[in-house]
Amino acid sequence: MSDSEHHFEAKADAGASKTYPQQAGTIRKNGHIVIKNRPCKVVEVSTSKTGKHGHAKCHFVAIDIFNGKKLEDIVPSSHNCDVPEVTRTEYQLIDISEDGFVSLLTANGDTKDDLRLPTDEALVSQLKDGFAEGKDLMVTVLSAMGEEQISAIKTL
Repeated sequence: MSDSEHHFEAKADAGASKTYPQQAGTIRKNGHIVIKNRPCKVVEVSTSKTGKHGHAKCHFVAIDIFNGKKLEDIVPSSHNCDVPEVTRTEYQLIDISEDGFVSLLTANGDTKDDLRLPTDEALVSQLKDGFAEGKDLMVTVLSAMGEEQISAIKTL
């Protein structure tokens, strides 16, 4: 066999830096957790006592950080859960296009044009009104697990 016969292709994404494992018993309220493959913010945690057959269990009630849906999960407290890597980045608003995309100015001077208007109607009206009035607006973009969304707006 010669070396030219071996071809390796990377077909799978390891998902590195999107999530990391954390013991269920150490996740607290206002922390983050992945439930049903969605990044969520924990709004309630209750822990049951160790039963006759095994582990204490953690009951998580969480809200999806992108669509606001309520999700629940029960995990043995000694087991690991996936925790999403959540980042907040601030950009200056340059433009709002007709098709619902926003144009943002990054810290290094480039433009970011791949982001849609947020799903939250109050944020959308605040964004459009401020932009129409000619205000300089900074938007906070929340990103986790390959998704991004505008989560907050402030006037400069």
